[in-house]
Amino acid sequence: MTTFGWTRRAVIAAATATVALAGTAHAGGHKIMESVHFLVPGGAGGGWDGTARGTGEALVASGLVGTATYENMSGGGGGVAIANLIENAASSHGTLMVNSTPIVIRALTGEIAQSFRDLTMVAGTVGDYAALVVSADSPLQTMEDALASYREAPMDFAIGGGSVPGGMDHLVAAIVMQGAGEDPTAFNYIGYDAGGEAMAGLLSGEIDALSTGFSEAIALADQGEVRILGVTAPERVPAYDVAPTFAEQGIDAQFVNWRGFFAAPGLPEEQLTAYQDMLAKMMETPEWETVRARMGLVNIYRPGAEFVSFLEAQEKQLGDLMRELGFL
Repeated sequence: MTTFGWTRRAVIAAATATVALAGTAHAGGHKIMESVHFLVPGGAGGGWDGTARGTGEALVASGLVGTATYENMSGGGGGVAIANLIENAASSHGTLMVNSTPIVIRALTGEIAQSFRDLTMVAGTVGDYAALVVSADSPLQTMEDALASYREAPMDFAIGGGSVPGGMDHLVAAIVMQGAGEDPTAFNYIGYDAGGEAMAGLLSGEIDALSTGFSEAIALADQGEVRILGVTAPERVPAYDVAPTFAEQGIDAQFVNWRGFFAAPGLPEEQLTAYQDMLAKMMETPEWETVRARMGLVNIYRPGAEFVSFLEAQEKQLGDLMRELGFL
């Protein structure tokens, strides 16, 4: 496989060699690494790809890193890339792999053989809260209206999402219904192959509400297509503070689809510290703010042990819910 004309072996060898420069002062006084290689466990154009390339863009533009290279490795729900990073750990110390909530879900279901514990957890960087939306012309104005409609005719009220039953959109909807005091196993969920198809189902009236990412919900609301009933954030998000949280409506439903970075197992401590320092400094730059705002995500920087604790808590939350729903 080639990456911008380099072979994978050459890219990794160069990245591994230059990581040794971590923490060394350079002209300008703030460059941390000469090069970083990003491994994306999915195809071009997806959320993982955008996060990796956006991070690399900000690192290079801010002068923290000299160059950034990227490699897309699809397959097995991300499992191919994870296995590759583990199997080639000795030669992959210059590689950062991006991932997100699906690594937790897919490890729980057995779709992938590994878990986040098999990797070096570098840091969580950004997140996308989830939202429940209705079409702009829906008679449902608030979450209270939606719950009243559901309680009047439970099986006639459908919530859709761009993932299969047991996938993330379904789990978010279940978290919301459970937080509202309803049986999370009883509501009518309709899964679509992708978010675009789910949105078409909402606009056609096939579903009454849509479970989706908050950044996507903001874009749709700005286009006048949907109304946001609630957000799974602990407090209103400044980027779109007209959208109410579920918490302020008395519904205990908090969730964030994080995105962050992992390295090969056995990463030397000094390299781990350098990566964390690099990402922490990047998130304070105007170049990163430009990228973050463009992606519609929120900063949730959690390095090292804090990242581990967060992932363990999410694993428990989702695992308990998936067992209750009968998916585990």
